[in-house]
Amino acid sequence: MRTKRDQLDSLSQESAEVYSDIAMDDAPSTGFYGLDELDAAILRYLERHGRATNYEVGEAAGLSASAASRRIQALEASGAIRGYRAQIDDRLLGKRTTVFIRVSLERQSAAVLNAFEAAVRNCKGITSCHLMAGQFDYMLVVRVADIDDYGRLHRNELSHLPGVTQLETSFALRDVLETAVP
Repeated sequence: MRTKRDQLDSLSQESAEVYSDIAMDDAPSTGFYGLDELDAAILRYLERHGRATNYEVGEAAGLSASAASRRIQALEASGAIRGYRAQIDDRLLGKRTTVFIRVSLERQSAAVLNAFEAAVRNCKGITSCHLMAGQFDYMLVVRVADIDDYGRLHRNELSHLPGVTQLETSFALRDVLETAVP
C-alpha cells in the first residue's frame, strides 16, 4: 500500500513529466493548460508572493510544506516557473519615464523578424518587446530617466535596429498600474 507521501512524490514526478511535454504556447488564455488545481493554486500564490516559504505556499494550496516543495520543484523543472525576481521601483533608479514604441519593419519575413528580435534582446534599454497584430509589427516598452535619456537611447540603439522602417513613440504621463498578476 502506498503512503500519502509516495502518492504526492509520484504526482510531482508525473507533473514534471507532463509539463515537460506541454508547449506552454498552446495554453488556452482562460486557464492553466495541463495543470491540476493544486499546481494552479501554487502558481497563483507564487505570482503574488514570490518569496513565500514552502509552508506558506502549502497553506495557500492546502498542502504540507514538503508536498508544496516537491510540486514547486516539478514546476521549476518543467519550465512552468521560469524564475524569480524582485520588482524594482524604477523611479528609485532614476528611470521615471515609461515609453511605448511602435515599430514597423520593412517586411514580415522570418529573416527580418529573427534579426530584429535578436537585436532587441541585446538592447539594454528595452524592458519588453511584443510581436503585434495590427498596424505595427512590434511594441517596445522602455524605462528612461527623461526625454533626453530617451533621445540617447533612440540615437544609439533604436535607430540601429535591423529592418526598422518606422518608430512611433508615446510617453506615459503617469503609470497607473504595473503588475504581472491579473
